[in-house]
Amino acid sequence: MKGLFFLLLFVQLLAASIALYKQWIPNTNFENASNWDKDRIPCANDVVLFKSNQVISVFVQSTHSLADMYLPLNGEFIMAPGAGFAAFDGSWDPGCDTASAVSFTDAEKYKWHDPALWHAAASLEDLDQGTYIFAVDEERVPCQYDDVIFQPETSFRVNIDSSEQMIHLRSISIMGQKFTSDAALAEYMLTSSAKLQFHGNGTFQVTNAGCPDKSGCECGNAGKHRQICAALLGDSGTRCPALACKDPFQPVGHCCEICGATISLEYTPGFDIRQYQNRILHAFLSLPKYAGVQMAISKVRKPQTSRNAVPVIQIVLMDDKTGSQTGTNAEQLAEDIMRDITAHGDSFGIVTGTVQVATGSNSNGQGGTIAGTVIGLLLGVLLLGIMLFLHWKAMIRLPSVHLAGLWNRKKDQDVVAGPSDKGFDNPIFDMPTNRAESHGACSGEEALKEMASKDSGIYFVNPLYDETELIA
Repeated sequence: MKGLFFLLLFVQLLAASIALYKQWIPNTNFENASNWDKDRIPCANDVVLFKSNQVISVFVQSTHSLADMYLPLNGEFIMAPGAGFAAFDGSWDPGCDTASAVSFTDAEKYKWHDPALWHAAASLEDLDQGTYIFAVDEERVPCQYDDVIFQPETSFRVNIDSSEQMIHLRSISIMGQKFTSDAALAEYMLTSSAKLQFHGNGTFQVTNAGCPDKSGCECGNAGKHRQICAALLGDSGTRCPALACKDPFQPVGHCCEICGATISLEYTPGFDIRQYQNRILHAFLSLPKYAGVQMAISKVRKPQTSRNAVPVIQIVLMDDKTGSQTGTNAEQLAEDIMRDITAHGDSFGIVTGTVQVATGSNSNGQGGTIAGTVIGLLLGVLLLGIMLFLHWKAMIRLPSVHLAGLWNRKKDQDVVAGPSDKGFDNPIFDMPTNRAESHGACSGEEALKEMASKDSGIYFVNPLYDETELIA
């Protein structure tokens, strides 16, 4: 089990440094219940409906008895060996007691640039076993060095409209046939089946070439970022999930903000992304405490203030923690990686690394209120100090505030009252020199009453009103 766990981690680390296999998920198979409006496969008593104007290719894997079927004017049925249709002979069919009209759903909605419609894996075996790779949204869609697979014995229809008309791939496999050259693929795209499978303005270009740079290659989908996110989130772009962390951030190539951590690495020409992936695997991700952490590592161009973007190695870390613990494991792993970079980064060709982290709860709790109050008070004191300084320098005049008069009056009061009279005691701000002289735990109201009863002849001047108003 430990060896299997280690292998799975290794597969996850290969996410964007080498050519991957990207497999298309939806299909238009007759036996796929999700392709029917009743969410079930038609049975013997049913009438099957295809819209007359529906453009569709349908793979049929077995034999079906039906009461009736209305076919599209522009479509095809691809029959597996032994598959077909037969008229219902009236015999009893378990689970099909009630006759219904069952309609084939619209397949026009499926878009090539929707990240949710692709599985990514490091090998064909991983695709078969469901061992998929975590990646940012741009890299979930086929990249320029990826092998694209439409599963054998499946039919499909996909919209390949593209903001950049050319779609670059390493290879593409359709119905079990692999295309690695433009000439062979162009010939297939002229067939009637291809016209039912693909629609839109996009054009494929296959190179049969892998990434030539040991530091990694960019995916090549950055120019399609807006189209990818629109396909994923809808044109409104309002379907990003609510996050339970403070200050979530958006990694390069991702459509939504996340909780967790990212590390951006600047590197030398000697940097080898596979070698560094292995370092992270052996030193950190093999540890049980990081079992719930997902990691994506790839070369991206990080936007800068200048016109040119700078290529960096981006490491995205997300964990399976929830609530106030969201992102904490990812944060810890990022800290461990940064410490390792400080100690050993030179040997891997890493110049420097920067971290961005978002963890914890985003609730509006008392801590946030207290912090806001403290900041507000500090700003108020700062503003008051600036005003008093400017007034003292005769740069501004504060109306109805006679600071010099108040200061002289305070000195006069000290002379009249003598050392034994403390004058006006402010129950909020004045601090007795001796705790024994304190009035104890009396309320502010009681203190005010006591002050009002003093017969010292000393009165309190409110600096917010003109002194002449008080005398009048």
